[in-house]
Amino acid sequence: MASSTNIDVVEPRRRRRFFDYPRSRVKGFRRWLPSWRVLLGTFLAGCALVAGVVIAAYNTTAVPDSAQAYTKQEASTVYFADGTEMGRIGTTDRTIVPYGELPAFVGDAVVASEDATFWTNSGVDPKGLARAVYENGKRIISGSGGNAKGGSTITQQYAERYYMNNEGSDTKSLTGKFREAILAIKITKSQEKKDILGNYLNTIYFGRGAYGIEAASQAYFAKPAKELTQPEAALLVALIPSPNSWQPKEGEDNSYATALWNRVMDRMVSEGYLSEADRKAATLPETIPFEPANTYGGTDGYLMQLVEKELTATGRFGEDGSELQIGGYDIHTTIDPAMQKQAVKTAQSLPEDADPNVRVSLVSIDPKTGELKSLYGGADAVKDAFNNSTQAKAQGGSTFKPFTLIAALESGKTLTDRYDGNDDLLIPGWDKDPTKKVTNFAGENLGMIDLVQATTQSVNTVYAALNVEIGPEKTADVGHRLGIKDDIGSNAGNVLGTDHVSAVELANAYATIDNGGVYNKWHIVSSVDKNDTLFYKTSQKPERVVEAEVINAATYAMTHVISDPHGSGATAQALNRPVAGKTGSSNENRSAWFAAFVPQLTTVVGISQSKEDGKTEASLTPFGEWKQRGLSMTGGSWPATAWTDYMQAVLKGQPVEDFPDYTMPRATWTPTPTATATQEPTQEAPEEPEEPEFVQVPGNLANMPKDAAIQILQQAGLVPSVTEEYSDTVNQGVVIRVQSTASKVPAGSTVGLVVSKGPDPAEQAPDPDDGGNGNGNGNGDGNGDGGGNGDGNGDGGGNGDGGDGGDGGGQTPPPTQSPQPTAGQNG
Repeated sequence: MASSTNIDVVEPRRRRRFFDYPRSRVKGFRRWLPSWRVLLGTFLAGCALVAGVVIAAYNTTAVPDSAQAYTKQEASTVYFADGTEMGRIGTTDRTIVPYGELPAFVGDAVVASEDATFWTNSGVDPKGLARAVYENGKRIISGSGGNAKGGSTITQQYAERYYMNNEGSDTKSLTGKFREAILAIKITKSQEKKDILGNYLNTIYFGRGAYGIEAASQAYFAKPAKELTQPEAALLVALIPSPNSWQPKEGEDNSYATALWNRVMDRMVSEGYLSEADRKAATLPETIPFEPANTYGGTDGYLMQLVEKELTATGRFGEDGSELQIGGYDIHTTIDPAMQKQAVKTAQSLPEDADPNVRVSLVSIDPKTGELKSLYGGADAVKDAFNNSTQAKAQGGSTFKPFTLIAALESGKTLTDRYDGNDDLLIPGWDKDPTKKVTNFAGENLGMIDLVQATTQSVNTVYAALNVEIGPEKTADVGHRLGIKDDIGSNAGNVLGTDHVSAVELANAYATIDNGGVYNKWHIVSSVDKNDTLFYKTSQKPERVVEAEVINAATYAMTHVISDPHGSGATAQALNRPVAGKTGSSNENRSAWFAAFVPQLTTVVGISQSKEDGKTEASLTPFGEWKQRGLSMTGGSWPATAWTDYMQAVLKGQPVEDFPDYTMPRATWTPTPTATATQEPTQEAPEEPEEPEFVQVPGNLANMPKDAAIQILQQAGLVPSVTEEYSDTVNQGVVIRVQSTASKVPAGSTVGLVVSKGPDPAEQAPDPDDGGNGNGNGNGDGNGDGGGNGDGNGDGGGNGDGGDGGDGGGQTPPPTQSPQPTAGQNG
């Protein structure tokens, strides 16, 4: 029997790849698990790459001459929008003193506080770096953001502040920290430790405009650095991390500065530089009072403060903005110098008899961008650093009513909705006390009126009922969306502006209305350059917060505050261009506002008054022509006059722009019932009333002869109504303005024409007692001021948005005292 033999054929063994991935000799999921060769190869390649980067960085990093650190530190220059200089942040107050002339404990205090391993490290502290890597790793994983954390040695701080910052290099990212470490190592190799410490002490910023230990010693203790005591040196060293924030300030709580001083003293003990006995005997040294340099003097000082605050908040210029003092930046602002000059002129035009404690605020914002164009913060930022337009806050009064109007329109209300405009109404839900009534100024009873008239005449009873109906929380929500960052209560009285607001935030909110419901946060900085290279640019993210159709309706109503002869802001008709806005006067007449806008510019003017202590609010003391006429100060008085004067100046030569077209909704027509001649009911359906035909209001009638304008209106199916007033700029018989801001109105509507009578022959304001019967309506709560002309007919459009009546020349003056304020008497 034959046997068979099985012969195994062995294939030649193939050479294994070094980088065998995916793995060829295994199957399943193990095929995708890297082998030790892959891991080793990847590790070695990574090490080689890192080593190459480190070597390249080390070889290409040059150490500047240490003397350059002194010369590169420069004040930053701030510019107006046209490129002219506004001022400088920082002064180069520095005197170089050799390290050997300083007491040893000065250097000891710095080493103990900032870098205990300074005398032995290589320029970096591995433990500190490891700690920084760990903290930054946690920051990245958690997504908390922010800048890379420290762990920097004295040499690294020196490298960062005086080499890298002056080059405009990034010093906050991990990449920047890496380059900083390389530079610190090379500095350590090229300079003696005592020289590094001496250079550090001679260039570090200590606050109060002082650079270097010598200038700091003079600024805080009025003595040379060589005469410093140990406690004094410790206090200066304690300020190094954040000198602007931590320095002791006269009359303020300095507990934080004290804690930092104690920390430095304790570290000196633990590091062996100070004995326990000397530590116990030491007390916190007193510093001399700080008198700021006049860099911030005058009215521009308030702008400089805003610039520094805005840039510090970005985190790009040091934690406390101290790098602005030495970085040599070119800072470009949004401030128009011509507008700013006019703002100062206007704000300082208060009559001589005004109370010295009256504060004036004036803010202009470009609604399209949020750019601050002008701001008046006060007369001198050095003498009084409190900014009237950003820090001072007063009750908003009736300037908050548009917030309620917008909320109502969003809730489905229309401008034709009618409410009871009578006085002394009980409105359920208005107050916890169910017997408390809402009043109009001087007890005005207006009957059933629509929301346009209620806005025009600032009728409290209508707006109180409207706010209760829609919910006051909606008023607060609209105010916040438009730009009010301060708290707005959800009580029903918020419609009357019981909450406090700053001028700049009120202007921001009205700018959002002006911009069709698109919000842009106000800002003063446009961009920052470093060595002719863009370093920082303000980025704006426009946000639609209210729908355009709602804003257009609200704006239409707000134009009547100015265009209507009885509007509380009628003074602004003198601008001869479309204006929308609102007056506001607070309870007890403690503030008065005029917040208004043309399509290209939003401006707010406000006045408030404090008592002699400068802090407690006081009622505005009447001044100027309003005092002479026995009137209170209201939004329609000096604020509206100042607003108009300012806007006439800054808009001179600018094109006249119109607001978006808006057509009033058709009111609900209810047929009037009539008696019939038959006893039997008719079988015919009643005839539906005809709805009115709407026609276009002709434009461009201003500066046209009266007869021609009348003919054009009549041809359009409208009824012209002519009133006359004196004018120094428009010839007699020529139309000054048209008293209608609607684009379409029902056929047969009356359209007012204001025609010039030529210059006033008397060349002075008429005596109020000779002006006829006076036709001013003082509607509104708090104090109101109409813009009527006292010309014989006494058309005083005295519509109060506060507490007193119309300020129309020729009308019988209202009482000098406002009615006792109640829960409905904020204008």
